[in-house]
Amino acid sequence: LKWLCVMLTNNVGHHIMVCQAMIPRDLKLFPYICGSRMLSGYKPKRNIKDSYKILKLEEGCSLDDIRNSYRSLAKKYHPDSGSATADSEAFMKVEEAYRVVLNDVATKKKTSENNEEEEDQFKPKAPQHRHYLSFEGVGFGTPSQREKQYMQFRVDRATEQVLEYRKQRLESQYAVTDLMKAKDVRESKKVKITQAVERLVEDLIQESMAKGDFDNLSGKGKPLQKFSDCPHIDPMTHNLNRILIDNGYQPEWILLQKEIRETIERLRKNIVTSRSQLGGPMTPYRQKQWNHICEQFIEDIRKLNKRIDSFNLVVPILSRQMVHFSADKEIVRAQKTYEALMENREASNSDTKEKEEENVKRFGWKSSLFKWLNL
Repeated sequence: LKWLCVMLTNNVGHHIMVCQAMIPRDLKLFPYICGSRMLSGYKPKRNIKDSYKILKLEEGCSLDDIRNSYRSLAKKYHPDSGSATADSEAFMKVEEAYRVVLNDVATKKKTSENNEEEEDQFKPKAPQHRHYLSFEGVGFGTPSQREKQYMQFRVDRATEQVLEYRKQRLESQYAVTDLMKAKDVRESKKVKITQAVERLVEDLIQESMAKGDFDNLSGKGKPLQKFSDCPHIDPMTHNLNRILIDNGYQPEWILLQKEIRETIERLRKNIVTSRSQLGGPMTPYRQKQWNHICEQFIEDIRKLNKRIDSFNLVVPILSRQMVHFSADKEIVRAQKTYEALMENREASNSDTKEKEEENVKRFGWKSSLFKWLNL
C-alpha cells in the first residue's frame, strides 16, 4: 500500500492503469478513493441533505443501508466497471457524499452516547450493600455480618448435600447386596427341594423293596414300558411321577388346582339349577329367593378366591397361576344359560306339537275308527 500511495502521488492517471491488474477486486476502488483524498486536499463542503440524496437515502438510516447504497452506486459509476453508466466525476461525487454521510452518522452516535452518559451520571444509584440482601434472605445485622452468615449457610447446605449423596449411594449398594442375597436364597431353596424330592423317592423305593411290593409284579424282570403319548417326555421322570401319584404323593398345588376346578363347576351347575326351579317370570317372593341364592353364591365365590390365592403362593410355575372369579359375571352367565335352556325347551315343544298335528292329519280317520270299534 505504501508503494501504491507513492505511485499515486507521482503520476495518478498512468500508474492507476498500470497497477490495476495487480490490485485485488475488492481493492479496485482504493486508487480512486485515495486519489480523491490526496489530490483534492480539502474537506468535503457538500450539504448533508444533498449527500443523502446522491446516495438515495433518508436521514436516520443504518450503516448497512449506507454501505449497500455506496457499493451499488460505485459499481454503477466506477470507470473500470465497463458499464455504459461509468463516469469518474459521478463516482467522485458518490464517494464524497458517502464520507459526508459517514461523518454525520458518527457525530450523531457520539452525541447520543454523551447524552446517555450524562443521564447515567444523574440517575440515582442503589447503595453497594444492597447486593447482600439478595442472598436468599439469610442472616441479619450489618451487610458484612449478613455476608458471613450466608457463606456459613452455603457451607452447611453443601455438607448436607454431600451426606445425602453418600446416603443414597450406600442405600443403592445395600439394595444390590440384598437382591443378591435373596437370589442366592431362592437358588438354595430350589436345590434343597429337588434334593428332598430325590431323597423321598429313593426312600419310598427302598421301603417298598424291603416290604416285597416289587416281588410279585406282572412285569418283574422286564423294562418299564415307554409312554408313547408324548415322545418329548423323559420316561424315567414320567414313571417316577406316576409312582408318586398312584401312592398318593401328588404335589399340593395339583390337588388345589383340581379342587378349585371341581368347585367352580359345581357352583355353576347349582346356580343354574336354582334359577331353573324358580322359573319365569318371577314373582316378588321368587325374586326374594333368587336374591338370597345370589348372596350365597357370592359368599362361595369369595371363599373360592381365597383358595386361589393360596394356590398361587405354592404353584411352582408362573404360567399355571389362576385369576379370581367374578361373582357378578358368573350370575350373568347363569342367567344366559337358563335363557338358552328355556329357548331350547320351547323349540323342542313346538317341534313335538307340530309332529302331533301332522300325525293327527295323517291318521285321523284310523283313530276315529278304533274309537268306534271300542265303543
